Amino acid sequence: MKEPGAILLVACYELGHQPLAVAWPAAFLERQGYRPAVLDVSVEPFDSERVRRARLVAVSVPMHTALRLGVALAARVRTVNPTCHIAFYGLYAALNAEYLLKHAADSVLSGEAEAALVDLARKLESARDDAGDRGQAPGECRSEQRGLPPVPRPILERLDFPVPSRTGLPSLKKYAHVDKDGRFELAGYVEASRGCKHLCRHCPIPPVYGGRFFVVPRDVVLADIRQQVDAGASHITFGDPDFLNGPGHAVAVARALHAELPSVTFDFTAKVEHLLNHRARLRELADLGCAFIVTAAESLSDTVLANLAKGHSRADVFAALHAVRAAGIALRPTWVPFTPWTTLDDYRKLLDVVEAHALIDAIDSVQYSIRLLVPPGSLLLETDAMRPFLGPLVEGAFYYRWTHPDARMERLHAGVSALVAGAADAREDATATFNRIRRLADETAGAPPRPDAAQPPERTRPPRLTEPWFC
Repeated sequence: MKEPGAILLVACYELGHQPLAVAWPAAFLERQGYRPAVLDVSVEPFDSERVRRARLVAVSVPMHTALRLGVALAARVRTVNPTCHIAFYGLYAALNAEYLLKHAADSVLSGEAEAALVDLARKLESARDDAGDRGQAPGECRSEQRGLPPVPRPILERLDFPVPSRTGLPSLKKYAHVDKDGRFELAGYVEASRGCKHLCRHCPIPPVYGGRFFVVPRDVVLADIRQQVDAGASHITFGDPDFLNGPGHAVAVARALHAELPSVTFDFTAKVEHLLNHRARLRELADLGCAFIVTAAESLSDTVLANLAKGHSRADVFAALHAVRAAGIALRPTWVPFTPWTTLDDYRKLLDVVEAHALIDAIDSVQYSIRLLVPPGSLLLETDAMRPFLGPLVEGAFYYRWTHPDARMERLHAGVSALVAGAADAREDATATFNRIRRLADETAGAPPRPDAAQPPERTRPPRLTEPWFC
């Protein structure tokens, strides 16, 4: 297994970022003498030769889109290389382990899984050597001799992190850029912590991490930033599920980044409640180079927020917006506007708030089409609030079907989804897309159309990444 390419690490989709979920396992393996190959099929073609050489193919599935792509990829891998061992790892590997072990995978790893991936490589290497001694064909070494292994528990043990290995990955030029009012710059991606201490019911992290998070040493984070800046990045995304889970660590990392690389800007994601609890730190973060903050506002309905266990209220969203803007930072809220509890009136009021608070340019249009995703293992499955609307598990699509009690909301979701997809393809201005969505919402409600939102042509747009958010 230590010959070049005997292990292949594959990324399918990581929100347009150069895949850290491949770079980190590569570093763990390299530290033990392995020489893995890497492949990112979101920006590279499927490489049959790399697949053919591999005896272990490990597929990263940190999100739902990546999982759907990864299962299709595994079928191609199996056709090209029937005897290789296929492992899936990441959040959505854990949530869908039973299906994956039946249909696509020989192994499933989740949580803090990199050391376990190294152990898997060692076990396969040992099994292959033993099989060779007995004269078996290499393909007979696969997991459990075709029997289904048990569904594994997430690994929640602290790791000794190396600096991620990015040398085999495609150039940063192939990934999302930061758009600073029409100036496009290369963007890097790091994580200063993993997991989350909160238990939002709709999030895929709590079923895996159970309220735990793990800090990455500051020196490792800075070394990873440094290598991406050397590769041309002038902006860094902190991709932690919540950068302010450990606020002291987060600010220390930001201070060290600014001290060494003062021209580099950054963004991060944080809960509304954290932005309020740590509002005194926001001005310093702005001074250290924070260009924008993403926050999962999700809804402006207190009923929806309570059912999702978000930990904030409608009023808190407005307070956080005021605090972040007062610090000189742009806030980019994300939404889940289609849930079983969201009314048509809620949806229309959300659009009114977006216009009234000058958020049109701060919200990617896809956000108006996001539908609540209920994957296997979701904490929502345990709630009385979700049960009346819940349908069957859609196997192979990896979610539970649910139906809104108001058929108009189902029609609106279909219409907004199609509208947004077309607007993205046409690169339509955000305001034009927003106005078309609002007209559709008003029409669905049987309400008279309202005047279009208008913005001055010379307006300054808040900074953003060029890859819209998808789950």
